[in-house]
Amino acid sequence: MTSESVQPMSGPSRRTVVAAVGAAGLTVALTACGSDDKASDPSTEQGATGGATNEGGGSSAGAGAGGAALAKTTDIPEGSGKIFKDEKVVVSQPAAGDYKAFSTICTHQNCPMVDLKDDIISCACHGSQFSVLDGSVKKGPAVKPLEAKKVAVNGDSITLA
Repeated sequence: MTSESVQPMSGPSRRTVVAAVGAAGLTVALTACGSDDKASDPSTEQGATGGATNEGGGSSAGAGAGGAALAKTTDIPEGSGKIFKDEKVVVSQPAAGDYKAFSTICTHQNCPMVDLKDDIISCACHGSQFSVLDGSVKKGPAVKPLEAKKVAVNGDSITLA
C-alpha cells in the first residue's frame, strides 16, 4: 500500500472569483451607461415653466410636414421659446422678430425633451441642457448641438419650412 494522501477537489481560486465579480460589475456598469432604454418616458413628465410655455399646441401634423401653421408670432416669447411635442421642435425668438427652430430630440441618446425653462431645454434622461436660442449645448453629457429646423414667417404665422 502507498501512503498517498487523498486531497479533496478544490473550488475556484480566490483570484478567479475576484476576476469574475469584477467582470460582472464592469458589465453591469457599461450596460447602464450605454442603455438605450426608454422605460421612463419624459413626455409624461411636467417641467417648470419659468417664463416659457412648454406645452405644444399648433397643428397635429407630424415633424417635417411643412406648410401647416405651427404658431402665431405672438405665441413665442422673446428670449425664450415654445415646445411643439407633436412636431418634435422648439421654436424660439432670440431677438425681436428673429425666429429659430430646433429639434427637441436630445443629441446624446435621442430622448425627447419637454422641459423648457426660460431659454434652456433639458433632457430628463441624462440631464443634458441646450439653449433654445441657438441650439448649443449648455450642460453635458451631450456634446453636439440640437439639429436646426427651418421655419418660415408669413405675416404673424410661423410654419415649418
